[in-house]
Formats: sequence, structure tokens, C-alpha cells
Amino acid sequence: MPRQTPLVIGHRGAPGYRPEHSRSSYDLAFALGVDAVEPDIVVSRDGVLVVRHENEISGTTDVADRPEFADRRTTKTIDGAELTGWFTEDFTWDELSTLRCRERLPRVRPNSASFDDQQPVLRLREVLDAVRAASFEHGREIGVVLEIKHATYFLTCLDGTEGWNVAALVDAELRDAGWAAGELPLVIESFESSVLYELQERGIPAAYVYLLESSGRPFDLLAAHGKAAPTYRQTAAPAGLDALAGRVDGISVDKRMILAPDKLGRLTGPSPMVADAHERGLQVFTWTLRPENRFLIGQFRTRGPAAALGDWQSEWAVIRDAGVDGVFVDHPDLGVEFFRS
Repeated sequence: MPRQTPLVIGHRGAPGYRPEHSRSSYDLAFALGVDAVEPDIVVSRDGVLVVRHENEISGTTDVADRPEFADRRTTKTIDGAELTGWFTEDFTWDELSTLRCRERLPRVRPNSASFDDQQPVLRLREVLDAVRAASFEHGREIGVVLEIKHATYFLTCLDGTEGWNVAALVDAELRDAGWAAGELPLVIESFESSVLYELQERGIPAAYVYLLESSGRPFDLLAAHGKAAPTYRQTAAPAGLDALAGRVDGISVDKRMILAPDKLGRLTGPSPMVADAHERGLQVFTWTLRPENRFLIGQFRTRGPAAALGDWQSEWAVIRDAGVDGVFVDHPDLGVEFFRS
């Protein structure tokens, strides 16, 4: 059954106001009343789980301005896409811990950018400990929605044959941090189902959620089966949902898959996908709800710059009325007020 009020999840903390995945971003999300926060994890060269949205970190840290790391700049192919920059797997945790967080979208969020270069990059353990402490401080359960990034890539990231089994690293970290006993709410999500299934087999108690892009194929299945791998769109169709039922607890989808805009950005949805998933016992989360014009579909944008707030309430109302079970928001105060009012 769908929740009456969807979970409000602080997407990377509260990145509408502070640099994403910084300690102040998480602390602000706790204070603004989120039900859970979402740390993304990648891996360092020495196997530490690092809280960054991507393993390429030039856009969210000061690494490009650090002369001692200039020679680490390189080009790699990550999940089929060629990227140039600095990558977490080329640094030890001791090196990464000297870096400072920066706002990823400084032109859209200049107020957040005013906090640049003040806070260190975090490890997963630090976020888990912060969530537990905040639950006691604020007198309510606060959960973690843990997103695992690039698990297939990391298996061979060090020299093409050796790397890190991310499921094993997550298993060990959650147990060591006391998060494997079901004490506080835990959701584990990934765009790759294989890492979710391995963690299930390892016995980590959590809700398991399969992330679905609006286009493309999951890299783990693409690597194993080539173009015979199902697309994300096929997985979100009734037959694909049939295959997921009983295997995972839910799906988390790009909001455009619910809004279903046409080529001009006009609403044609909501899509029946949410109801289809609920009929099969699957929860549905959606990402990412942001109020700025830049991120709204066309008909909800207002006059003014990309950074100006558009008619976000109307867009969010469509998503709410579709019956989703959880929403990822960059501005937790807006999300809490809107979805609990």
C-alpha cells in the first residue's frame, strides 16, 4: 500500500542551501525535519567508502586547485562514458580527507557557494554516526538512504583486473557502525541490481530499492549481456515490474518518468507507472524535486533566470497526487512543508 504521506529525503543533505554531502548540509537537513538523508558512496584507493555523488570530484571539491594533486588528473571511461578529471580511486583516504567541499552549481546556488572550501569530504561512517546522533538530538527516527555508485566499475578500477567489491565494503562498514541490526531505518539503492542482490544475500536488513533512469541501460547488465540487457524504460513497464516484484522492495525513478513531459516540456502524465508498481507490492520513490526554474519541466517554469524559483508547487502536486512513497528534495524545508501540509 502507498504511504499516506511520502518520506521526505534530504538529497545529499540540504544542497539547496549548503554544498552537497558536506557536514553542514546534513546537519541542516536534520534540523529542517527530513525523514532520512541520502549519502552517495564511492571508493578510495585504500578501500574507504567516501561520500561523494561521483568518483570524479573536480566539480564538488577543491582538488583542481591543489598543486600537489595536479598529476592525478586523468581521463577514464566510467560506465561507458569518457570523463576527464580527478577520481577518488586514485587517492588514499588520508589524501581525500584534506580536500574541501564546494557547491556543484555555483551560478544557480550562489548562497550555497559562499560555504565553499570550509568543510572536509566525509566518509560513510561519519554520516552514519551523524544520523544516529541527530536521531537522539531531535527525538525522532532519521533514516539513511544509501546509494551505491558504479559497483561494477569499482570491481576492476585499480589496474583493470583488481579493484573493490563494494558490497563487501558496505557490508563491513554497516556492521562495524552498528547499522546492520535494524536499529534505525535503512534503505539501500543502486542503478545496478547485482550489488543490491549481493547485499541481500549477505543478510543486511534494509529496504532494497532499484534506481531507474529515464533512458539507457544499467551498466552491470550491459557489461554482462550487451544490448540484450533490458533498458530502464523496459524495467519500469508492467512486465519489467513483474520481474522485480518480490526481488526488491521498490523502485526510485527520475521524476520525468512520472510527469511524462512531451518534447516541449508540457505535462502529459502522471504516468500509470506508480499505480502499476503499487499493484505489484513495490514502493515508488522519485528524484530530484528542486524548485528552481532550471530543474522544472517547461510548463512550470516562470519568467526570470534559471536560478529563480518557478511554479514548483504545481509540479510537486502532480507527483504527490500520483501517490509516491518517497521524494528526494534539495530544499528540505520546502519538502517537509509541502508534503506534510
